[in-house]
Amino acid sequence: MVTMSPDINIMVAAAEKASRTLLRDFGEVEQLQVSKKGPADFVSAADRRAEDILHAELSKARPDYGFIMEESGSIKGDKEAPIFVIDPLDGTHNFLHGLPHWCISIAIVEHGKPKAGIVYAPLLDELFHAERGEGAFIGKKRLRVSGRNNLEGSMIGGSSVTSPRRTTKKDLRQVEILLKARADFRCLGAVALDLSYVAAGRLDGLWTGGISIWDIAAGLLIVEEAKGSISSLDPNKPDPLTSPAILVSNGYLHKDLDALLSHVKE
Repeated sequence: MVTMSPDINIMVAAAEKASRTLLRDFGEVEQLQVSKKGPADFVSAADRRAEDILHAELSKARPDYGFIMEESGSIKGDKEAPIFVIDPLDGTHNFLHGLPHWCISIAIVEHGKPKAGIVYAPLLDELFHAERGEGAFIGKKRLRVSGRNNLEGSMIGGSSVTSPRRTTKKDLRQVEILLKARADFRCLGAVALDLSYVAAGRLDGLWTGGISIWDIAAGLLIVEEAKGSISSLDPNKPDPLTSPAILVSNGYLHKDLDALLSHVKE
């Protein structure tokens, strides 16, 4: 039987409370008049409301901790205290269009490494969580990356290929290379949840760029504890947690994926 630690329980309780307002807001998205401004502003407000709830709840539970948050930035805690790293709504464009692939991501980072983390997808009712050295789980079920060792027929995600605003020629070239290797490609649009899918064996690998620490802190730990492989695709920033571009996989495909993707230039 899986026993969740106090750290995990605190993050889960905060995420569940924030999810209630997100679910209400998600229910209203479809009723909004379709325009370029109104829905986007609405989702931005939903994002901020959820973050305020997460900050309030986690501050009560761990008043000495610092925070790094997508919307509010950094808040210093006590010296040497761990840091909560929060993305209150990962997958905002999916949320805006009524797609269920979005989540809340919370991690505790200590001495520059994720110590514990959760990724919670309220609409899917799925909770991914991990603690360093204790394994990764979905609910009470232990997670393990897939055993697929051939790129042909593998399922590879690419969360940076999401929109004209973010997608580069390099991204498109990498997709082309993967397809030529006969891999299946999916762009699901929520990095934290995509990382959790690698840990669960639903994706065999994932590469993504244009990321920030709040996108990946929890998901990277979940992949690591599910025995996946992680590397930076930016030679100037070798630490994946602070890299703007990363590659994760089930391990068996990592060398091949890195060989295909890392040499592609802008």
